Amino acid sequence: MPTNRNAYADDSRMDIDAGLLALGRAVIETEMNALGALLPRIDARFVAAAHHMLACQGRIVVLGMGKSGHIGGKIAATLASTGTPAFFVHPGEASHGDMGMIVAGDVVLAISNSGETAELVVLLPMIKRLGVPLIAMTGSPASTLGRAASVILDVSVEREACPLGLAPTSSTTAALAMGDALAVALLDARGFTVDDFALAHPGGSLGRKLLLKIGDIMHTGTAAPTVTGQTLLRDALVVMTRGGLGMTVVVDDQRRVVGVFTDGDLRRAFDGNVDVHTACVGAVMTRDCKTITADRLAAEALALMQRHRINALPVVDGAHLLAGVLNMHDLLRAGVV
Repeated sequence: MPTNRNAYADDSRMDIDAGLLALGRAVIETEMNALGALLPRIDARFVAAAHHMLACQGRIVVLGMGKSGHIGGKIAATLASTGTPAFFVHPGEASHGDMGMIVAGDVVLAISNSGETAELVVLLPMIKRLGVPLIAMTGSPASTLGRAASVILDVSVEREACPLGLAPTSSTTAALAMGDALAVALLDARGFTVDDFALAHPGGSLGRKLLLKIGDIMHTGTAAPTVTGQTLLRDALVVMTRGGLGMTVVVDDQRRVVGVFTDGDLRRAFDGNVDVHTACVGAVMTRDCKTITADRLAAEALALMQRHRINALPVVDGAHLLAGVLNMHDLLRAGVV
């Protein structure tokens, strides 16, 4: 009887896929349980560790080997970007000169699941000699590291998510979560603001959204098209075309903004059979237009434009005098959108 080899192959593939799905879900469930077990450990010891960090006159020096080192690097970066100066030191390098990076006034955060990592243990007498607080993030509070610590943060897990019970998975997730909890608690305790966060993240789209002001990118002077309410519509069209912004601001004799004339206003004027040769801009402009000041964030201008479905904004000063013009293309070029 002939066999259907393709059917066997399909069944085998289905068994493999089912196994992959089951194991992937089991990993997530195991790590979720490990994180849940951390909740009661956010206790007096957590508060003590936070107070040591808040009182630190130097830097938080994070130590860790292997996977704990990778987690330590991320924790140090998160602390540094949220108002707590910190950096990572590789324990292997510390015993060959980099120990000089730790000075009086610092706080050491050492991460080791076993608490017996040789490269860390050898540093403990030197850390003690410096007299700096040592916070141990470990899964073994009774370990050598735990006994030497000023404060112990227990990040022990019931089991690793790895089916072999070997690869650091649940334990590194727990350590990372504990580090995030510390960083965010310290952020709040320091009164760290959005502006502070922006200063720590000047690059990329995040920095542009949090730092870039309208005054940095708006059109000013002759690049900001303007007319008065008495300007003939045909002349306003010339100004608007030369400006290339799809609009012109309408101002009074003191350059106070009284409205805008846009492509949409032009279409509505034609629909109303307005004579472009005799009509003045004041008769067809949009009055009570949206405006914004130059000291506001460019991201705020974007939100305003999106909310009101407009493509350009007059920028005004405190007396509502025209300071410049901003349009959506300016935000696109600046990377705010």
